[in-house]
Amino acid sequence: MDIHDIPQDDSPSYHGHQKIIYGTHQGRYQAATSTGWQDEAYATGQAVAELEAQTQAAKQAVQRGERSALYYHMYRSRHDEASLAQAAGLWRWQVRRHMQPAVFQRLPEKNLAKYAHALGIGLNELRQPF
Repeated sequence: MDIHDIPQDDSPSYHGHQKIIYGTHQGRYQAATSTGWQDEAYATGQAVAELEAQTQAAKQAVQRGERSALYYHMYRSRHDEASLAQAAGLWRWQVRRHMQPAVFQRLPEKNLAKYAHALGIGLNELRQPF
C-alpha cells in the first residue's frame, strides 16, 4: 500500500494516538503514521468483546466453585495457560492444576507470589478475586 493510501479513520481504540504503518513510497518501504481504520477498529472491538465474555465466564466458574480465583485472574489479565506459565516461571501443567480450587488453597506462599507478580496484583487480591 502506498503511504498516501494509509487510512486515517480516527479509530477509538487508538485513544487519540497514532500507529506506525509501513507502506511504499516510490517503490521503497517507508514508515508512516495512521490514526486507524474502520476494519481494524471493528476487528479490535470483536476481539475485546470475546475477551470480556471469557472473563465473565471465568468469573462465573469461580463463583460456582468449579475453578480457583487464579482462573479468573488469568482471563482478566488477558493471559492463557501458556503465557501465565511462562510469566510465572512454572510448567503449564502446574498452572492447569492450580486452577482447581482445592489445589489452589494449598499452594505455598512462594507460588502465590509468582502468580501475583506475573498478574501484577497483590496476594490478597489473588486469593479474593471479587
